[in-house]
Amino acid sequence: MRKTLLSLGHGYTARAVARQLVPKGWTVIGTLRDFGQAALIESEGVIARQWPLDLTQALEGVTHVLSSIRPDNNGDPVLQIGRRALIDAAPYLEWVGYLSTTGVYGDMDGGWVDEETPTSPGGARGKMRVKAEEEWQELPKLPLHIFRLAGIYGPGRGPFAKLRAGTARRIIKRNQIFSRTHVDDIVNVLEASMAAPRPGRVYNVCDDTPAPPQDILAYAAGLLGIEPPPEVPFEQAEMSPMARSFYGDSKKVRNDRIKYELGVVLKYPDYRDALRSMLDEEQAS
Repeated sequence: MRKTLLSLGHGYTARAVARQLVPKGWTVIGTLRDFGQAALIESEGVIARQWPLDLTQALEGVTHVLSSIRPDNNGDPVLQIGRRALIDAAPYLEWVGYLSTTGVYGDMDGGWVDEETPTSPGGARGKMRVKAEEEWQELPKLPLHIFRLAGIYGPGRGPFAKLRAGTARRIIKRNQIFSRTHVDDIVNVLEASMAAPRPGRVYNVCDDTPAPPQDILAYAAGLLGIEPPPEVPFEQAEMSPMARSFYGDSKKVRNDRIKYELGVVLKYPDYRDALRSMLDEEQAS
């Protein structure tokens, strides 16, 4: 049977997944709220569909589902319109993936978390994610896998553009540390899980090198051969409420489970290797 992935919310990460699967013979259907992007994803071999849509109809012939749509104050948008459709389709689905965030763990004051750490988000966005995870987990017999992603970066999404434009800032907050993950490693984790489903499992997806955000900017600046931006104390930094919320949590995320259960070997275990590779790709293009 031909593998068919329904990608709900076909954005940055899901497009990278499709670029891996389409050449291997998969059919990928991607939903878009902004249908002006349809031609772009169709040029990548993806069948574009307008969101929202009739999920019962969209799930016909689908073997795999990936949801990247963020929750809102009313809960998960997919389940708001398609809970019954997913329940009815569950016996025919081989794999379902929900992309969540390591923000569900909340602030650990720089300490470590793993998949067994209780969720305890302090901010509204983290609480909405926990609620969405629980809503997905409540669906009976769904072959669900939850992927808690650390900060995502990769081609077109990294520090180089801001450094070149002079808009990057090294915001310093005591004991602030983040984990992050290159989009290629997310793709490899998802593909490994599709190949060896374990319904009900939760996976952290991140690299091996949690670090303060200012360290990443300083390293990227060094690669560009420019001076790093000046340091700005967190208390004095002008930021949007969303940007400030990212500094509300400080933690290091363990990723052992993707290695010993899924056999994943990270392409970029260290952000330094990833940034060097990204810059090489930019310069070669």
